[in-house]
Amino acid sequence: MESREVKFYAPMNNKIALKVIPGHFATSYSHINYYIDMTSIKTRQNEAAEVAKTLAQNFNNDVIIDTIVCMDGCEVIGGFLAWELSNAGILSMNDHKTIYIISPEYNSNGQMIFRENNQPAILGKHILLLVASVTTGSTVSKSLECIQYYGGRIQGIAAIFSVIDKIDGVRIDTIFKEKDIPGYKNYNITDCPFCKSGQKVEAIVNGYGYVKL
Repeated sequence: MESREVKFYAPMNNKIALKVIPGHFATSYSHINYYIDMTSIKTRQNEAAEVAKTLAQNFNNDVIIDTIVCMDGCEVIGGFLAWELSNAGILSMNDHKTIYIISPEYNSNGQMIFRENNQPAILGKHILLLVASVTTGSTVSKSLECIQYYGGRIQGIAAIFSVIDKIDGVRIDTIFKEKDIPGYKNYNITDCPFCKSGQKVEAIVNGYGYVKL
């Protein structure tokens, strides 16, 4: 798979590159023709910092952000993003005037939860949801529902890559859009042309990586 890898650079910052592998891949809700590998973006200090700097440009000083909820292993980016937002004058209503950075867990039924010790960072707080990628929007929609269940106030969604602009009335601020990855397609599982032609799925993928089949 890796031998087919190509790179696409962000239109707003040429220091940010997505590694893309063409093929036939399955997510939880769809099939896609490109696997987008964000490992280095999420784990390398300099790349994560550039992502955070670029995402922070989407937020004005009239926005309040108390907590960044990080999905898909985006905690390093979340830390840098909190720093960038604070330096840009984004307000936090927290007692210590600083932004919380937390991640959810999943119970045995696959439901997203926050433990009691982390719930104070959600209840009544202004939340920014940070995700790696958005394809169908189903996972993000469930994440928003969970945050609201615990009493969070959604302020926005930030993503590295997204094929849609809005979910449940909330705008998605993203670095890469579908048009920035030429030829990118995602298909409903029942309508996948690869499956119909008998081409096997190469790997199961999600925001954390892939498992080859």
